Amino acid sequence: MPSRRYRTRLLLSASALLTGLSATMAGAEDYVLEKLVITPNRTPAEASTVGSTVNVVGREEIEEQSLPLAVEYLDLLPGVSLSSPGGVGAEGSLSIRGAPRRYVKTLYNGIDISDPTSPQVQTSYQYLLSGGLQSIEVLKGSQSTLYGSDAIAGVISLSTLGDIEPGIAHIIQGEGGSHGTVGGSYGFRAANEQSKLSINATGYRTDGISAAASGTERDGYENVTFDVNAEHAFSDVFSVFGSALYIDAEAEFDNQGFGTILPSDNLTATNHSKQLAGRAGFNLDLMDGRFRNTVSVQAFDLERSITGTAFDGSYDGRRYKADYLGAFDINEWLTVQGGADYERQSAVFPAGMFNPQIDSDFWIAGVWGEAIATPVENLTLTAGLRQDEHSEFGGHTTYRATASYLIEATGTRLHGSVGTGFRAPSLNELFGPFGANPNLRPETSFGFDIGVEQRFWNDRAIADITYFQLEIDDLIGYTTQYDQIPGTSRMRGVEASLSYAATDWFDLTGAYTYTHSVDQNDARLPRVPRHEIGLVASVRPAEKWTISASAKAAIDTVDTGNFKLDDYLLVNAKVAYKPTEDTELYVRAENLLGQDYQTVRGYNTPGFSVFAGFQAKFAP
Repeated sequence: MPSRRYRTRLLLSASALLTGLSATMAGAEDYVLEKLVITPNRTPAEASTVGSTVNVVGREEIEEQSLPLAVEYLDLLPGVSLSSPGGVGAEGSLSIRGAPRRYVKTLYNGIDISDPTSPQVQTSYQYLLSGGLQSIEVLKGSQSTLYGSDAIAGVISLSTLGDIEPGIAHIIQGEGGSHGTVGGSYGFRAANEQSKLSINATGYRTDGISAAASGTERDGYENVTFDVNAEHAFSDVFSVFGSALYIDAEAEFDNQGFGTILPSDNLTATNHSKQLAGRAGFNLDLMDGRFRNTVSVQAFDLERSITGTAFDGSYDGRRYKADYLGAFDINEWLTVQGGADYERQSAVFPAGMFNPQIDSDFWIAGVWGEAIATPVENLTLTAGLRQDEHSEFGGHTTYRATASYLIEATGTRLHGSVGTGFRAPSLNELFGPFGANPNLRPETSFGFDIGVEQRFWNDRAIADITYFQLEIDDLIGYTTQYDQIPGTSRMRGVEASLSYAATDWFDLTGAYTYTHSVDQNDARLPRVPRHEIGLVASVRPAEKWTISASAKAAIDTVDTGNFKLDDYLLVNAKVAYKPTEDTELYVRAENLLGQDYQTVRGYNTPGFSVFAGFQAKFAP
């Protein structure tokens, strides 16, 4: 086990550790790090000791595929389903293990970026570009004990501050291609022994496709994103960190008319979104690193509007949050940690024909504690408890426990987790202009998963199979108003994954997910495939060449009204040539088979598309 001082350094460099690289502690024996993850315990932990299921998309995978949207990297992960009412920029949906995105907490450099003005608090993933991203973590299962409201299905964490080499570097990327698409990004990296800095500016625009399958008018999309992330260690004891995010996006869309089921061309319908967010804080490590403290504050400001429809309006939302996290090593095998947080959300809903402008807010505060124990070698246990207080509905308690045990002789690891979660009613559900109900209680959940991981051939191949189950009660639905609906929605299934480094020039990963998800009436939830298969392969046939390809199959999917959607198989590929170590030229293609398919009934998806681009890194 690494020393306490070494673990302190891990905490001071948490974002860098997500890359899973090897590290050496000065003045001590070399210690080879396995892949490290942050989200399962909110502090760095070796993935092989975590009982919860967590998937990581690292910097190498992001650079290898060169996809413009962050959400596209999630599409091939087990248990994650995506659907979109049109092309790039459309307000799509995401689910984890069959549970919709309102049950998923999303963090960008530690900032909660969900929309407080949405009918249910949730993230608009179509606005998240991939420029500058260094890692994406997807933590699954009910995680409210550590993350509070909305983390019923899991947590998605995106980071732009990875392992930065000492010195200064500039990174430029550009791409253009089908559908009048052009995009580019500039990144600045600087680091020394005490500090790391990442700055990214990314732009993207496309003429798009007709969102309506019956339409001909293109629906375009534009996005400008700027982010900064930095940390500085004044000493081994005290460090500071900060990040900021700005997004300015505009997306045209098609919608249903009055009395119609399927969408048609709308020449004027447009979503506008401006998001400004920031987070700052400090780490204070005492008692030779045994007692670690992190304090942070964050703010999120959103202005969005809808124009060109019968439901035009402007919405303003804000979130302010303060958070404390502390951890204390009682001995070499037991760590206790805990924290407290306070959050205030506010939203301004536009005036309508029958309602005035509504200005609403609520607060929620929570305290939590967790024990992390390794009572015997290769066994890691966690147990946690949380209490939240909400200004409208009062208190709520959640718990979580995990276990991971490695059978070293066979390379077999058993892992599992069990926990409860909750989703607080949104400002719209409590106070909004249509059917608000200030007496709503939170939705609640109980879930568990259990799995087996097996390693082969000196860890060159890692296979995992996991059974999961989730039940959500106290559902909030709309009848004549928002109200609690009797019954339980249920999600259960199996996730299987395989990663195989076959040779030093060929890598293969695969995933399969079976999901059975139903609502309180035992009707299947829409847009969640019963079977999903994902494959990613990378081949390096010569020193300067890389060929990567991915395939995604969705089988047995229904939409609203139990309408059956066609099965489909998407194949994408990229061919890259590196004239030098720091430059790359590439061509990539999407939907190579020219599949004509829909993920939302009546809405188009892009056909065969080709893009050409470059990446370059240089130092002054």
